[in-house]
Amino acid sequence: MATRLASRGDLTAFLMQLAAEIGADSYMLVATVPSQARSNARIVASNWIFDTIELIGRRLIAALAQGPHTAAPGMPALPLLAAEAPAAGGVVTGEEARLLDVLGHAEIYALQLDVGRQRLFMLFSAEKAGSIDQTGLTRAQLKSCYALSQTPQLVTDTAAQDTLSERERECLFWVSEGKTTDEVAVILGVSANTVNSYITHAMQKLSASNRPMAIATAMRNGII
Repeated sequence: MATRLASRGDLTAFLMQLAAEIGADSYMLVATVPSQARSNARIVASNWIFDTIELIGRRLIAALAQGPHTAAPGMPALPLLAAEAPAAGGVVTGEEARLLDVLGHAEIYALQLDVGRQRLFMLFSAEKAGSIDQTGLTRAQLKSCYALSQTPQLVTDTAAQDTLSERERECLFWVSEGKTTDEVAVILGVSANTVNSYITHAMQKLSASNRPMAIATAMRNGII
């Protein structure tokens, strides 16, 4: 348990290794924040594909993270199986369960992580039910709590940096790749005015006076 996380890259490598150790295809480290009467998810680190996050939505991700299957430290982890939803605790609807299944999350485990005063949640998922080693989840949970507790500021900084919406991040990414506004609009299936609006919002959030400054800030902070 001597893992030392000094950067966002270290965090990504650590989570990828944990997922591989237990046979998971995907991971997501989540902080939840109150939004009106419900919780919303702030994604700290993840290898879930963009389409999944867009289609499922952050409110459902927060519900998965804090659902009845979520294992507190020292408690056995129970899977949420898309094939058995929505009967499994009513966390997801039938349509949401089908989306999860199609997008590679047939089996999901949620672990609660207590890191100092912060409470985080880890989602491990697999394309095929039964792929994840249940006995390894407790070890993964302990490793995560220990590693993150050594550098709690990394999690705080990473979550704070990730202030952009998925669309704002996508627009900045494609512009950084040299795409024009019209080309980004075609890629994302929205209007050019919508792309400009996303980029303007991103600039405001990053305190940037122009697009190159916004891109540079986002790249420097690991947002894109």
